[in-house]
Amino acid sequence: MAKMQAFKNKDLRRKGYIEELNAMNITTSREGVPLEQLDYEALRYEKTIASFREIDSETSSNAWF
Repeated sequence: MAKMQAFKNKDLRRKGYIEELNAMNITTSREGVPLEQLDYEALRYEKTIASFREIDSETSSNAWF
């Protein structure tokens, strides 16, 4: 039962990542694979990379130094 619940949760998170990436106008991975074909780990990676691209480094609050 717990294994089935974990699978459902991971599938929901996977769908959430797809929705978030689509909202950012991203429909394929950096390698050109459609998001719908990626597994949970690959989607998480793509979301992480995309979130770094969204940060505006020119703003003083986001500057490193």
